[in-house]
Amino acid sequence: MQYKILQEQNKHKKSFINKKLYEYNLKHFPKDLRGRYQEINLFLTDENDLVRGGILGEICWNWLEIHTLMIDEEIRGLGYGSKLLVEIEQIALNNNCDFIKVDTLSFQALDFYENHGYQVYGTLDNVGRDYKHYYLKKDLS
Repeated sequence: MQYKILQEQNKHKKSFINKKLYEYNLKHFPKDLRGRYQEINLFLTDENDLVRGGILGEICWNWLEIHTLMIDEEIRGLGYGSKLLVEIEQIALNNNCDFIKVDTLSFQALDFYENHGYQVYGTLDNVGRDYKHYYLKKDLS
């Protein structure tokens, strides 16, 4: 049999790959954690319903992963990022998550996360040539 490698944007094939990995992973997790997946999206909107920030993440097995936390530059420093973070942490606790993980770049929000109890567990140097990529975790249990 001949095989080939293709580079393409194909939602069906992408979904197939993710599904197969998910099925494989299920075999290795305890039964009580199987099927635990939930997207968590919190949005900060103004009085005109314009999105001014938000936090996007997902619960997966026994943790919550934050993918994106963004606040418009003109309202940063007013506490909205902290409010979003506290809200998603409560959601993680309500869903019996053991920890939260997040990553950030050195010019983004390292101090913000550390001030909220997150600890660096890994770094990558030479990101964008001049920056560091930080991986952080906060234990909830």
